[in-house]
Amino acid sequence: MSSTKVPMNAPAVSDVDLWDDAVLADPYPVYAELRELAPAVYLPRNDVYVLTRYETIRDALGDPETFSSTSIGFNPMVNEALAGTSLASDAPLHTQLRATLSANLTPRALRGLKVVIEEKADKLVAGLAAGGGFDAIDSLARAFPLEIVADLIGFDGAVKENMLRWGQAAMQVIGPLNQRTRESFPIAGELYEWCSSVTAGDLLPGSIGRGIFDAEARGEIPAGYAGNIIHQYLGAGVDTTIASIGNAVALFGRHPGQLDLIREDPSLVPSAFAEVLRYWAPIHVWGRRVTADVEIGSATVPAGSQVGILFGAGNRDPRQYADADLFDVTRNPVDHLSFGYGPHGCAGQGLAKLEGHAIVGALARHMKSWTAGEEIRVPGNITRSIDELQVTKVEAA
Repeated sequence: MSSTKVPMNAPAVSDVDLWDDAVLADPYPVYAELRELAPAVYLPRNDVYVLTRYETIRDALGDPETFSSTSIGFNPMVNEALAGTSLASDAPLHTQLRATLSANLTPRALRGLKVVIEEKADKLVAGLAAGGGFDAIDSLARAFPLEIVADLIGFDGAVKENMLRWGQAAMQVIGPLNQRTRESFPIAGELYEWCSSVTAGDLLPGSIGRGIFDAEARGEIPAGYAGNIIHQYLGAGVDTTIASIGNAVALFGRHPGQLDLIREDPSLVPSAFAEVLRYWAPIHVWGRRVTADVEIGSATVPAGSQVGILFGAGNRDPRQYADADLFDVTRNPVDHLSFGYGPHGCAGQGLAKLEGHAIVGALARHMKSWTAGEEIRVPGNITRSIDELQVTKVEAA
């Protein structure tokens, strides 16, 4: 019997360029346009199928067999460079690497850090508030997580000095082969090279970094993979936390009444940080590759296609959140997508929450109000962050 090939159901198509500077500066109008078009939209200019709705994104993240993480990037060079990391691998390797990565990031493992992180945040924010004005990005959003992660992993010397530029470059190169990616590859290459040659002796005694090498010595991860795990702390964990803290300062500057609510009820701090992450997702787009034809809505996404996950579009989906475009610290959106979902959900989210909660709590305690200047954003391929934000006219609480 002869068989006739059934044509695939055509997807919705948009001429949007996901990495156009104007889109990167404010993607939310484009997110809304794509979300209303379909749950999966093909972008010919990028040769990417973007997932736009909350339920669609969550389902995809929960199905790693169909949506493979071996293509998280949007150019072949970065996917090759990241091969063998827990960020860009599938089971069973991912399961093994993730266990070692996560062992030091569980709530129990982080419990001892909570007091230290809160004390550091309180001291830093109190000092900035007393000065009457400050650079919210360099003096707070960057300074705080860089210090926390350096101490945690055991970075010192030249590595500590390069953490910011390495972390930024590691995220930029995940984009397509545009100018931003090309300019960042040599810097990301420094990080790759360091991670491939780092030894336990390069990291401070008692640090998590040393612990990862101990796990390698015990055979819990394959020989030579410790550096790949350490790469993830620098490559994925720093830039996004910086973005989230900067976003928090800007949003509370825009919505001082929301900070008043936290001051009146400090138990709202976790809900407030979750709302910052929902309202302004720190990651613009993240990649997957489909391993088989998959039906999304009324369309078929063909096997082998590159997929782009739009966390920010899902986080503002009115099908999931009432008044989705309203910033509301009482919402408590614990199911937001900014930490991902499923087996590849952010391994460092416990640490990110500790840092974010500490900063939001300290802002509420020490600052009654402030004036935030213009949010200056330099377009980035992957991380959506503020590069400059001046805070003035601080009224101490």
